[in-house]
Formats: sequence, C-alpha cells, structure tokens
Amino acid sequence: MPMIPFMERFPDLAARETRSVTVSGRTDIPDGEYGFLESFCDEPRCDCRRVMIVVLRSDTELNKIWASINYGWESVEFYKRWGGSWVTTPNSKGPFLDPLNPQTPYSPALLNLFRLLLQSPEYAQRIQTHYHIFRQSVDDDGSATQHRKPYRRRFLPRSHRHHKTR
Repeated sequence: MPMIPFMERFPDLAARETRSVTVSGRTDIPDGEYGFLESFCDEPRCDCRRVMIVVLRSDTELNKIWASINYGWESVEFYKRWGGSWVTTPNSKGPFLDPLNPQTPYSPALLNLFRLLLQSPEYAQRIQTHYHIFRQSVDDDGSATQHRKPYRRRFLPRSHRHHKTR
C-alpha cells in the first residue's frame, strides 16, 4: 500500500492545516520546529483508514525523517476484518512507530508528542477529514498517478502554529 503525502494532492490545504510544534527546553527532543506531515494510501478503493505521519524538522535537511508514525483510528475489529490474519493489536489501532520506515533515537519521544496532539479532538478529526478528502480524490481519479500536484515540503507560517511545548 503506497503512502503519498497529503500535500501532493492538496498543497494549499496541507500548508494551512499541517500540524507543527515548537519544542524548547526538553531533554528528550532537541529544540526546534517539528512538522507532522500526513501521508495516505493511494490505492484505488482501499479503505485502510490509516495515516503515516512523517516528522520533519524545519531547520534540518528535508530528507531527514525524525520519526515515522503509523496511526489507525478505527477499532481492532475493523482492522482484523479489513486486513485479515496479519493484524495484531500493536500494528492496528492507535499510533505506533512504523518498523519499516526511518526512525531516530528521538522517535519514541516524538511518538509521545503525537499522542499528546491526538488528545485534541479537532486534530484527530482533521486527520480523518484529510483521509476522506484524499481517498475521494484517489477514487475519483481511478488512478493514483493522474493529476498529482508537485510535492512541496514546507512548514506553516508562524501565524498558523498550534502548539509550543517545553
């Protein structure tokens, strides 16, 4: 199941609604601005109800991934019906560090930060809304490769930042 950045199909909406967090004074995560970029499956008619969150930092190379977080918001029973026997509790519901994608020593702390962000019902709902918008565009295209807009990694302007953590 290929995961495509939300920003590829919806650059303006992603620029406005990508969550970023400014971290300062913590011992478990270096100071800086971290962006939580969403990617969704672009396989037509897939209904996985998952997001891959790639955590980047604005002042490091954009190809340096600080954490790769897989997040499914449905019940374990939903994922067992959807995925079959490979589905277990640790790899289905909730956020977890994706074992197949890049991680750093800071990934566990960034996963905990993401869990904290998910406590905001508005953010959790925003991810699901982005999923539905993305899925509709994939299914309407009939092909995951048509009509893609160029992917531009960028963080939110200061006026759109949502959290500061110490």
